[in-house]
Amino acid sequence: MVAAAQIETTFREEHGRVLAALISQLGDFTLAEDALQDALVNALERWESDGVPRNPGAWLMTVAKRRAIDRLRRATTLERKATILDLDSLVTTEDESEMDDSLPDERLKLMFTCCHPALALEAQVALTLHTLGGLSTPEVARAFLVPAPTMAQRLARARRKIRNAGIPYRIPPADLLPERLDALLAVIYLIFNEGYCATSGDTLTRHELCGEAIRLSRVLVALLPRSAEARGLLALMLLHDSRRETRLNAAGELVLLDEQDRTRWDQAKIHEGMAVLDEALALADPGPYQVQAAISALHAEAPTAEATDWRQIAALYSSLAAMTPSVVVEVNRAVAVAMVWGPAAGLQMLLRLASQADAFYPYHAARADLLRRTNQREAAADAYERALALCGNSAERAYLQRRLEEMLHLQDDPHV
Repeated sequence: MVAAAQIETTFREEHGRVLAALISQLGDFTLAEDALQDALVNALERWESDGVPRNPGAWLMTVAKRRAIDRLRRATTLERKATILDLDSLVTTEDESEMDDSLPDERLKLMFTCCHPALALEAQVALTLHTLGGLSTPEVARAFLVPAPTMAQRLARARRKIRNAGIPYRIPPADLLPERLDALLAVIYLIFNEGYCATSGDTLTRHELCGEAIRLSRVLVALLPRSAEARGLLALMLLHDSRRETRLNAAGELVLLDEQDRTRWDQAKIHEGMAVLDEALALADPGPYQVQAAISALHAEAPTAEATDWRQIAALYSSLAAMTPSVVVEVNRAVAVAMVWGPAAGLQMLLRLASQADAFYPYHAARADLLRRTNQREAAADAYERALALCGNSAERAYLQRRLEEMLHLQDDPHV
């Protein structure tokens, strides 16, 4: 008998590769997904009694193609009837001893299809999670905090747009690759960020999203070995993820970076992240993900918070601001500057961002902290209140509330 957990792990590992190959051969997202679901149900029954086959991916591929043919035979359109003739030649047997072990890796094509610029960014993230990440529609819906039927409709619209717009299932031509690669990396990083620091909900992190983003990034690095930025993103996520388990204490309260127990950081992820970053830098094609990974590496290298090389971090944020100017980068740069030259210097930088960062919760959280550190208690309390109004995550809200109450208490106590 095979443990259900082993079967589930195998499904997740094989899902993206098998689905990508199915879509490539069937040319139909919905048919491929339905056929693979049929095969997974059949596998759950067969593998529980017979054990996981020697090549589970090939087994699922063969069975899914047979199930696709069954579905097409029940169809009435001539177009689908014609497809059966092409598929019949692709399927031979479900007997493992006679099964073709070859399973072409079509995941890169599927990645670029899911992340086509004709689709809205949210649709790109959702479709990538669903197809390559192997997350069910309810799981993707939970990631976006929407009802499952709503997400099912969004995914269906994205598939229809791919079909109706004639979006090709292929790697883009060389002249379009850099632009499309940037979009793909951005989508994977968005998935990771939502997992590492959920924008709303009762949990600070969603570990399954972090894991899926890292796994997709590994696939991309393997398929595009000369992409320095793909490696930079993988390094960045590994280094960030090494700290994930220390970001909450036993009571479920947020623990900031300088207070985390560094002995509990995942050293295996740190070492791998450093090695991948070195490989990226060796390709001599600098980019923003590599700069961010270098910043994260400086945090990982510091044995204590006090030993952190904030001067170099501030310099790297200046480089990042030149590459990709944004409010997010500037807020982080101001925090680094405050650590080097004092909170007043960081505050001056934040004040210059006031008009463009008013709706950005981390801006107000950073401003509140620097105001607190310069003993501007009333202004700090106001900033914490503004941050609270914009923050949707319960763990972060609880931290901000504690800080706000501390400021209010200090204001009321004239002896402090």
